[in-house]
Amino acid sequence: MIRFLFDRDTWQEVWDSLNKNKLRSILTMVGVWWGILLLIGLLGSAKGIENSFNRLFGNFATNSVFIWGQSTSKPFKGFQEGKAVRLSLSDAKRVEENIEGIEFVVPRNQNQGFVSRKTLSGNYSVAGDYPLLDVVQKKKLLNGRFINQNDINENKKSAVISEDIYKQLFEKDVKPIGEYIEINGINFTVIGVFEESNVNMGPSSDIHIPFSTFQQIYNQGDQIGWMMITGKPEFDIKQIEADAKLLLKNLNKIHPNDKRAFGSFNLGDAFGRMTGFLTGMQFLTWFVGIATLIAGVFAIGGILLITVKERTKEIGVRRALGATPFEVKRQIVVEAVFITIIAGVAGIISGGWILIAIDKLAGQGDDATFVNASVTISVVFIALVILVALGTLIGLIPAFKATSIKPIEALREE
Repeated sequence: MIRFLFDRDTWQEVWDSLNKNKLRSILTMVGVWWGILLLIGLLGSAKGIENSFNRLFGNFATNSVFIWGQSTSKPFKGFQEGKAVRLSLSDAKRVEENIEGIEFVVPRNQNQGFVSRKTLSGNYSVAGDYPLLDVVQKKKLLNGRFINQNDINENKKSAVISEDIYKQLFEKDVKPIGEYIEINGINFTVIGVFEESNVNMGPSSDIHIPFSTFQQIYNQGDQIGWMMITGKPEFDIKQIEADAKLLLKNLNKIHPNDKRAFGSFNLGDAFGRMTGFLTGMQFLTWFVGIATLIAGVFAIGGILLITVKERTKEIGVRRALGATPFEVKRQIVVEAVFITIIAGVAGIISGGWILIAIDKLAGQGDDATFVNASVTISVVFIALVILVALGTLIGLIPAFKATSIKPIEALREE
């Protein structure tokens, strides 16, 4: 078989067969070309969307849930309906200690503040945070550092500001680290500048200050605005959310069936739905691409059947001269595989050009929809294997048709 593939007469015969009707040969290849182009283009685009999604959420602990207090909807233990619910640091500590599967609990607080520097000022959101926030929601720092434990312990008046505040309050080329800003008339030292994310998990904050300092300035005592709970990867964040809410209801004397007392946003659940959508999109892409490929390969089989009909007399002569049925079948299968591979390679190259165009047009910048839209070598290899397998199988149909003709009848064919 290997010797047959390297035989010059074999490929001369394949070329002559294709060259007899160039237009038909080209049209035959279009179906396969379009199928592989569609497969590569859609898979690459799906990967680009996945990369964009991962870039947006890459700095977040996605197996997380946010919980905050609202108001009760049921009377319970002497408290009337409509009681305001406020979470506390002790609540957060009890949740962390008693709920299985929790990795981090991050209490947070936020308020508005009048911020000024020299003659420039504005109202901005000020958040009181722990250093742990930079672990579960990584900040992209342009200068300086984030809050550390020493800032918390010493109630330091340190501030990490957004790039937007820097541009509004500081003159161009002024280095902000070590400079002072006033928050509600109190001087704070700028220790860092962060780039604002395109995705905000929870209320967005313009300024981060130490949690302990925030509690003092805004007279919050033990109260917190909300808590971010991050579960360990192997635990179900939905179950953690349910367990945490039940514990918080018990701690705050709230009816177990009160669904309004605590609000929540389950990031892990939302992330799971999105990854499920991406997986489904990739499956659909493979299904559509392979279905289109099969349709194109069947078109090749149909054309080869016509070709076999036209070459009936030629096949009869070859059989009369001693060609075995296997040799006739082999020649036709080689033609089918050759046409399939040529069309497939053209489709792969065209698909690659399309992905390059997508990357140039929609893959640049922070808001890019498709980030590095591409396919791996393994995907290309799998596509080629599928092509060869389909080409071989479809080539067997006209091959058996050719060998079913008796030589004497073929020689009589006009």
